[in-house]
Amino acid sequence: MATGDLFRLARAGWVLAREGVLTALPFPEPIPLPVRVVLALARLVERRPAPGDSDAGRLTRALNRLGPSYVKLGQFLATRPDVVGRKMADDLTALQDNVPAFGEAVAREEILLAFGRPVEEVFTEFGPPIAAASIAQVHRAAVVDRVTGETRAVAVKVLRPGVARRFARDLGGFYVAARTIERWVPSARRLKPLAVVDTLARSVALEMDLRLEAAALSEMAENIAADEGFRVPAVDWERSAKTVLTMEWIEGRKLSDVAGIAADGHDLVQLSARLIQSFLRHAVRDGFFHADMHQGNLFVDADGTIVAVDFGIMGRLGVKERRFLAEILYGFIRRDYRRVAEVHFEAGYVPAHHDVASFAQALRAIGEPLQGHTASEISMARLLTQLFEVTELFDMQTRPELIMLQKTMVVVEGVARTLDPALDMWRTAEPAVGDWVVRNLGPVGRIEDAAASLRDVVALIGRLPQIAADLDAAAATALERNRTEESRRRSTDRLVVPAWIAAGALVAAAVALIW
Repeated sequence: MATGDLFRLARAGWVLAREGVLTALPFPEPIPLPVRVVLALARLVERRPAPGDSDAGRLTRALNRLGPSYVKLGQFLATRPDVVGRKMADDLTALQDNVPAFGEAVAREEILLAFGRPVEEVFTEFGPPIAAASIAQVHRAAVVDRVTGETRAVAVKVLRPGVARRFARDLGGFYVAARTIERWVPSARRLKPLAVVDTLARSVALEMDLRLEAAALSEMAENIAADEGFRVPAVDWERSAKTVLTMEWIEGRKLSDVAGIAADGHDLVQLSARLIQSFLRHAVRDGFFHADMHQGNLFVDADGTIVAVDFGIMGRLGVKERRFLAEILYGFIRRDYRRVAEVHFEAGYVPAHHDVASFAQALRAIGEPLQGHTASEISMARLLTQLFEVTELFDMQTRPELIMLQKTMVVVEGVARTLDPALDMWRTAEPAVGDWVVRNLGPVGRIEDAAASLRDVVALIGRLPQIAADLDAAAATALERNRTEESRRRSTDRLVVPAWIAAGALVAAAVALIW
């Protein structure tokens, strides 16, 4: 354990204790004695909150004081209410990067390092930073289009200098904290603190290479090419590198400016439905979705098209997870709680030693209160939230991809309801997921599954000769090894008797010499 890690953790502990964050953490009961001692000390140094000071405000203030690594940790934990608790995850959702820009001159140096050319040779115009975050900052620039010869505006995202080294250093402290929690808080081991830090480390590593964000933009652009009303900025690959991402400049209003959007003449109800349907298409149809769709990352252009930016955090769902999601939603609509329970067991999410009927009873406690309400009063995000809370009682293994989906759905549904407070989630979702459900859960989907299984069988049959040859080779090698070992053993056995005779002769000679 490095001394530097301990020093940085001590400083972080002091800041978190001072702002009252440590005492707000949801420690599982019973709390071990060492943890109780730490919490008692934290209460001694905790400052009194100012009038009107919220828990969310104190939390975000503490993380911003600790720097970019802790801001990113907070944003990541906002997607993991299973780890930090529902209330703290909601507080962390409001956390926005609030760090100073590193200036235009430094950005110009980074661009020179990235392309080996000065800024003037890469861009025809390059302005000061207009937004700064923990990982990078954004500049407005201009380039000359090779095809049309016209000058067009672009957004240039430049990685913060030294940020990779800073994150690597702070991650060492995060690992120390995770190992300490796993050692001293046995009840928290099911949350897998080390695995959480591993996931954060991988996520940050991906964000440190802006070429990967460009690839995410490109992949989603291909997925939604035929969709109307939603798009992403085009990537300028010629002017993008590991530390620099150049993309189309977006003119529009942020979705947070509801009054301005209405004043522009856009239909707020239509925009709300379009946002929900787009997100569900990405998640259910494509299995690839933007996992940070807050209002600051969503714009409305002059045509009323929603444009998403900042693709540093993405979520993926496999076919298995997408079918699971579709079946449980439709099961709740039909009040078929037994089927919803069976889906959990079939997917392997709930251990087989639990009783299906008991699990169905717990699901009924979620579904029945929804009856008698209009569809506009039922929140799909709240339904999933309650579902994951109940499944914890039945030892459902943490599924990070589903937790990320649920958390993103909470954010997207919240944004949509700011545009249309009377949003009917179920009716709005039907066009986006209905065709997919019919195709994948109906007869057509089952036929396609059978065809895919048949293709796998045919492929396996085609590989049988090679598999047989590999088995023969392995058997021959094992046989040769056995023969070698047997020969060596026999050679050793032949030497045993002469060795005993020689040893006896030496003993006899020694006795004769002594006497």
